[in-house]
Amino acid sequence: MTSDALDSKAIDNLGQNLPKWQLDDDRKGIRRRLEFTDFNAAFGFMARVALAAEAMGHHPEWFNVFNKVDIRLSSHDADGLSQRDVKLARFIDELV
Repeated sequence: MTSDALDSKAIDNLGQNLPKWQLDDDRKGIRRRLEFTDFNAAFGFMARVALAAEAMGHHPEWFNVFNKVDIRLSSHDADGLSQRDVKLARFIDELV
């Protein structure tokens, strides 16, 4: 695991720190579904997140259909959640 991997207590507190995100059943990722007015707004959001994620060196797993974007964050090198996931989730929350 990496040094920024979240411990059990930090994972337990994610609901308070990131209330719009759902914890995966295996506790190794967080998810959020976003809905926009149209495809252009959804794709524009994804482009802004992509630029920030690239600068962070941390990339989301996501799926887009028309105006919906499903996002999952997890750190593969930490085999679960890390501070990078929290940082990117907060960026996404602020962007929305």
